[in-house]
Amino acid sequence: MTLSSPVASQVDLRREPVDEVLDRVERSLQVRLDQETLVRKRRSVGARTDRGTWVRVERRGLDRIGVQGGDGTAAAEALQGISKPAWLASAAWRDEENPVMWRADETALLPSSPAGSAVVAKGPDLSSGWWSELNGSLDALAAQHTNRIATPDTETITQALVTATIQQVFPDVDTTVSEWVPAHADLNWANVTAPEFCVFDWEDWGMAPRGLDAATLWGASLAVPALADRVREERRTDFESRDGKLMTLFVAAKIIGPYAVLGDSRLEPARTVAERLVNDLTS
Repeated sequence: MTLSSPVASQVDLRREPVDEVLDRVERSLQVRLDQETLVRKRRSVGARTDRGTWVRVERRGLDRIGVQGGDGTAAAEALQGISKPAWLASAAWRDEENPVMWRADETALLPSSPAGSAVVAKGPDLSSGWWSELNGSLDALAAQHTNRIATPDTETITQALVTATIQQVFPDVDTTVSEWVPAHADLNWANVTAPEFCVFDWEDWGMAPRGLDAATLWGASLAVPALADRVREERRTDFESRDGKLMTLFVAAKIIGPYAVLGDSRLEPARTVAERLVNDLTS
């Protein structure tokens, strides 16, 4: 009999008190966090330290850790040829009251500020060198191997998940994936920097269908048509592959599917591209 982990309750760290968590991080890593630089997100908080580094603290349910554990940032240190901040130290502990793991990772500071929010309404000003760095990093990542499995939206990506996500919106598409490669799995504009390129927040990386990262960045760009087109042009080889087309439908299905947000400016462009791809994949 297989025992499943209890499901953690949903908590938004932008609204919940985190003073005790940050105190524990400071003691464990022997740093002082600069509260003036504190960045609070839904499931993570981060701040600059007194030794010129950055600490990111994540809350993740035990049911969302799976077989790969919760050490994505540390594990990514072994990756070569990718522009990312160096990992320096970490601390992790089990929450005493909830089925949750807290993990703090200390890394080098980012070379520039995040390029934007996760989903942008205005395109960042990016140089040709920036796009070259993006392409070089994604190509280098896909050429490596890992035993980790990617967890986009903290959910382990499997053939079954790909099929269920796509076919709930596009039931006639054959969703069989043929090529699995390492992916960042959360590639959006809040996780890359500009004007100097760097990709960070590696908690969810692992093996995934080819094209997941390109499709994810495309989905985050759809409110800015020229930016979405630029992503497709830069990662053309990914998007033109069959697996890349499937990943585009995977991302589109999340945007226009059962959890679609009324008024989301990405809805129509996602439908337009998805309809074309469905015709292509079913003809």
